[in-house]
Amino acid sequence: VSTRPSTRPGRAPSCRSATATPPPPPASGPRRRPRTPSWTRSAPGSTTATPPPSVCPRRAEYLSRDLPYELSPDDIYLTSGCVQAIEIMISVLAQPGANILLPRPGFPMYESRTTFSELEVRYFDLVPERGWEADLESVKAIADENTVAMLIINPSNPCGSVYSHDHLAQIAETAGELGILIIADEVYDHLAFGSKPFIPMGVFGKTVPVITLGAISKRWLVPGWRLGWIATCDPNGILKETKIDQSIQNYINITSDPATFIQGAVPQIIANTKEEYFNKILDLLRNSADLCYGKIKDIRGITCPHKPEGSMFVMAKLDLSFLDGFSDDIDFCCRLAKEESVIVLPGTALGMKDWVRITFAIDLPSLEDGLERLKSFCERHAKVKA
Repeated sequence: VSTRPSTRPGRAPSCRSATATPPPPPASGPRRRPRTPSWTRSAPGSTTATPPPSVCPRRAEYLSRDLPYELSPDDIYLTSGCVQAIEIMISVLAQPGANILLPRPGFPMYESRTTFSELEVRYFDLVPERGWEADLESVKAIADENTVAMLIINPSNPCGSVYSHDHLAQIAETAGELGILIIADEVYDHLAFGSKPFIPMGVFGKTVPVITLGAISKRWLVPGWRLGWIATCDPNGILKETKIDQSIQNYINITSDPATFIQGAVPQIIANTKEEYFNKILDLLRNSADLCYGKIKDIRGITCPHKPEGSMFVMAKLDLSFLDGFSDDIDFCCRLAKEESVIVLPGTALGMKDWVRITFAIDLPSLEDGLERLKSFCERHAKVKA
């Protein structure tokens, strides 16, 4: 919710060395592996990268804290924010006839990138009544021999959900049975303030290959710094066997890198940020989520099926039968912005017609004011009872 407008001198060293041409693809084996992407050639003129900077060992050490195995610096690829990480992974996996499984609702950037890359999208539903858990039966129903991966966003933008260990294990088992890898968007890692702790998908890397996407923007609250990463959580070496890791490196070789001075700052940021700083952020988000959920419950015509437990967002359902003169969620959001200067995202943009996404990443007085305006708007447009 918002009541006001939202307010390279040289190539940075890469985390990994790259060869000019990858080795030939492996012979097919009896066990199914993630599909080898068609993008397997380095750009002309590629050269061996410079030695890895200290940011990669620090980042590998940081991400390994929550895993039952150790990541090496070679498992980490730096990107210019998580958006570039998304671009790279979709481009690496795109090939003629392939498809990818995306959650609905989800983050729109994935649909945009897959459309641009001509990678077919198939959607599986998240179930609001079960805390926005993935409907794994629908995953099994839509996957086929051309499916390359499924996406999991945890903690969730846009739902505000945090998945339990048991549900993540079920997701891993399902992906393993289907022979597809998991892309785990964990840009909101550790921003979990409800009853369930954040558990990285990489915990299940021995069950199924996991490619984790992340950034420093959310947990450290520095979105403009544009430093993200791709981490290959694959202790069984399947990504190496299928040359997907080489394809990632090849793509990294022809893209821009994070700013050098930001890379240089990361080791100190990781080493010196106190736990109190993170706890303060969680307290702020918890208080904002409580306020948001409580206020929405008092608004006739809007329901919130699941209290947010993570990230900075919540999904709420519109019941237009209680409201007069609205054709759909887009009409509702446009008129709300015009009449009350309150901005919420239409659910149609996320694949959920007649829903809205509300962010509570705002100071409490402004959040309360925005929600009161939302309530007044709904009361003003409520249908008159006969």
